[in-house]
Amino acid sequence: MDEELLKNWQKKSADNTKQYKQFLQKADKNKVLKALPALHKEAFEKINCLQCANCCRNYSPRFKTPDIKRISKHLKMKEGSFIDTYLQLDEDGDYVVKSRPCPFLSADNYCSIYEHRPSDCVRFPYTDEDVLIKRPNITLKNATFCPIVHFVLERLIEKK
Repeated sequence: MDEELLKNWQKKSADNTKQYKQFLQKADKNKVLKALPALHKEAFEKINCLQCANCCRNYSPRFKTPDIKRISKHLKMKEGSFIDTYLQLDEDGDYVVKSRPCPFLSADNYCSIYEHRPSDCVRFPYTDEDVLIKRPNITLKNATFCPIVHFVLERLIEKK
């Protein structure tokens, strides 16, 4: 059944966007938040991010000041040089990577700064926290490229 849930997941996710949106608007928030930890764990047991890396290929996390300080120190770069080399400001005034895929994504889909990665990367895909329900536009966008978000949304809808 799980294999069926993940088969053609991108098409299914696109086809179910309206259903996901309605679910996120009407869902019992407490019930959803209670279900998320187990669903998050189940999704990560079934889906290997290293086989996908869509998030790192197509999108950028925000690099907040603590992230910039930590990563530039790890890379033994001055913060200004790190920013000039890798980052740009987006339309929201946040620092994001200049290029896609992420310059820290290796050919084997491993992150070369994994232990020091931005907090957005640590938290992604937000399937174990209230962002999933509190920021439905982010969740809907993430469902278009992350099979874990698709899996969790499908499971939540099954359980309602």
